[in-house]
Amino acid sequence: MEQQETKFKFPTETIELPSKGLLYPTDHPLANGTVEMKYMTAREEDILTNPNYIEKGIIVEKLLQSLLITKVDLNEFFTGDKNAIMLAARILGYGKDYTFKYGDKPYTVDLSKLDPKPLDPNIFSERNKFKFTLPVSENEVVFKLLNEKDEAKIDEEVIGLKKLNRDSNSSITTRLKHMIVSVNGDEDKTNIKNFVDNFMLAADSRALRNYAIQITPDITMKFTAVNNNGVEEDVDIPIGITFFYPDFE
Repeated sequence: MEQQETKFKFPTETIELPSKGLLYPTDHPLANGTVEMKYMTAREEDILTNPNYIEKGIIVEKLLQSLLITKVDLNEFFTGDKNAIMLAARILGYGKDYTFKYGDKPYTVDLSKLDPKPLDPNIFSERNKFKFTLPVSENEVVFKLLNEKDEAKIDEEVIGLKKLNRDSNSSITTRLKHMIVSVNGDEDKTNIKNFVDNFMLAADSRALRNYAIQITPDITMKFTAVNNNGVEEDVDIPIGITFFYPDFE
């Protein structure tokens, strides 16, 4: 008699992305602004304790790949959306309460109450293309926000340039060259590189980067702490080893 395979069901959740899908092409799997994830199982706990993944620093990537039901390359996520699914993975795996130390004091944050940054849908009329007039030179640039694949390329280029010249630090200019799509309507990549290297004023560079941060969809990962003077202040939630290892001591 042929033995039938037992089928087990596991619960899933639909996670809303901070970008609402507005950064992705209209035919992209994430364009509807949501992603489906399954709850963490013993298999994912194996991932979290895999010494090879720990050594390579790829635990979070392997974990999220395992949890995603939606068929999409993790490298196509924008950083804020990736933060959202990482947060969801922690909640679905170990609950909403995250306890950590800040300074000498313990804090517990309800992760389910962390909200996405306010989003103005009007600026996404061209999906991932944004116009910005540089405040000093008054040149008009069109730029894009960077996804995980872009970030990886930038890291590779910076490392490569560092090998050629150990004293070089090209992280800002390399990032700008990947961000900027056109300058005064000129989309030629060689001309864009020349503009960044030779004509991009420091004040304009900072203004553009600050504006990009301002409009980047993300989760507000802040909590209220009390400093040594007894004054409350909003600070970043530290993402330490206890984020995915709540019983770690």
